[in-house]
Amino acid sequence: MVTLERPAALPARRRAPIHAMPEVRWAAASLALFAAGCAAQLAGTPAPVWWTLYLACYAAGGWEPGLAGLRALRERTLDVDLLMVVAAIAAAAIGQVFDGALLIVIFATSGAVEAVVTRRTEESVRALLDLAPERATLLRDDGTETSVPVADLAVGDMVLVRPGERVGADGVVVSGTSEVDQASITGEGLPTPKRPGDEVFAGTVNGTGALRVVVQRVAAESVVARIAAMVEQASAAKARTQLFIERVEQRYSVAVVAGALALVAIPLAFGAAFEPTLLRAMTFMIVASPCAVVLATMPPLLAAIANGGRRGVLVKSAVAMEALGRTGVVAFDKTGTLTEGRPHLESVTPLGGLDEDAVLALAAAAERPSEHPLAAAIVQAAHRRGLPVAEATGFSSVPGRGVRATVGGTDVVVGSPAVLDGVPEVATLEAGGATVVAVIADGRPAGLLALVDRLRPDAAGTVTRLTELTGTAPVLLTGDNAAAAQRVADAVGITDVRAGLLPDAKAAAVRELQAAGRRVLLVGDGVNDAPALATADVGVALGGRGIALAVETADVVIVRDDLTTLPNLLGLSRRARRVVVANVAIAATVIASLVTWDLVGTLPLPLGVAGHEGSTVVVALNGLRLLRAAAWRRAG
Repeated sequence: MVTLERPAALPARRRAPIHAMPEVRWAAASLALFAAGCAAQLAGTPAPVWWTLYLACYAAGGWEPGLAGLRALRERTLDVDLLMVVAAIAAAAIGQVFDGALLIVIFATSGAVEAVVTRRTEESVRALLDLAPERATLLRDDGTETSVPVADLAVGDMVLVRPGERVGADGVVVSGTSEVDQASITGEGLPTPKRPGDEVFAGTVNGTGALRVVVQRVAAESVVARIAAMVEQASAAKARTQLFIERVEQRYSVAVVAGALALVAIPLAFGAAFEPTLLRAMTFMIVASPCAVVLATMPPLLAAIANGGRRGVLVKSAVAMEALGRTGVVAFDKTGTLTEGRPHLESVTPLGGLDEDAVLALAAAAERPSEHPLAAAIVQAAHRRGLPVAEATGFSSVPGRGVRATVGGTDVVVGSPAVLDGVPEVATLEAGGATVVAVIADGRPAGLLALVDRLRPDAAGTVTRLTELTGTAPVLLTGDNAAAAQRVADAVGITDVRAGLLPDAKAAAVRELQAAGRRVLLVGDGVNDAPALATADVGVALGGRGIALAVETADVVIVRDDLTTLPNLLGLSRRARRVVVANVAIAATVIASLVTWDLVGTLPLPLGVAGHEGSTVVVALNGLRLLRAAAWRRAG
């Protein structure tokens, strides 16, 4: 058995301050040395003094990008960082050490901004994942306690979760009752009651009761750990647009070098002066470098991922975030996606001399010992009506047929209505999409119970909003019968209904939609949705029962099980794509303007540096805007 240490006993997990980041430190040092060099130059100190300060600025701000560029060059790749360093050194070689130092400072600063943006993005997502305690106390069979790392827990160990403690591992309650705050995992606003048989997740906080939980997944396979691994992949993934730009960057960088060499060789061949010719070529190399274009795509997409992550929506990659914005049609699973995934009693139809309450009370008493989901729904319905649920004796169960018990001297059978002949109400209720349960008392029909899977309260509004966003009404793909599927479709406003689909048929339906030229987003939550989730252009899995599978198969996980976040996510993705386009336009316009100025007129090097590197900072900050809460609200 295991009990967790209290959160207060855990070491504080502090993130390093921004000023401790290497990129920020070197950029700050470069800026300080540049400012000191400027002050020394303006004060009229000897040239070696301010030259030394400027060269120290070169070293502080340029050593890291220069080293990275040389490593890339060894792999036969021309890196933009190396172009900047070469341009700065060339400026110093012709006596323009101030201009070269300014280039180094701005380039180092833009790199620091990029690093800070990236770290803020990653931290915004990973803040959701720093949940589980680090150690636990293992209670052995002989009752002794040993403090062990949570990572050492094995499947089958028992967790004793005392009031106020955090759960150390994913598992199932075997004894005890309590309420657990699962907001960090499921987003539920109120603590969730937990009883034997209920699942709990690592990192959630126990309430006032004590729970014993059997570990079902080791720490490395827990929901939290698997989500963390997924987010690690997200930070490293590249969107299609980014990959295209990187391929263009290689050819473009070669063209810039060739152009710079031509600007030196051709004028010199016609007798031009060396120094202004070299200065023009260096200015061209600086302003034509594609730094801002390269930074145009990833910051907006990563910022959008982080914004969704703070709201319980985890996107696996920038590729997935980009693809969300191109969605042409949304396909929904039914059970657990548009519906709650749990049966509820909708109506009681008496068939004999008993009234509704009496029929329900008999059925609840007979079903009380059963573990079937329908049994739980019947018992819960009786409790909600305030009906007494008597103790049954002689309980027996036949899988697929029903249960039999004696309740107050009455022989009660609750099960399939197939045993009833000539009862038209059965067909009527089933035609409405309900699951019908027959109640038989002492061999005579007593009544019918109609159970349905309730529609999510937000399902209809979500379908309407998605129709507005994509211009196409969603499609319903379900393994349930046609009547149940049509009932849900009518309630939410879906007209394209495909029912009775096995998992492979769902995947085939997705391929059919794709063959019609549509980019398909599929929303599902269960094992039967896995093939279709993998086939769709974007697979979105709701949390709750299907979360473990969702981490493996889906591109997006809505951890909080909130369907209303889907339209916001699509809107945010489309806004991110618009920001990418705007960033590319800004960068391309600045580059084209500065290059034209340099070729046609005389572009001062400091102005070229400021304009080019300034556009780099602008596109990075423009992408950062998508981290704001307002970006999520406007997307919806």
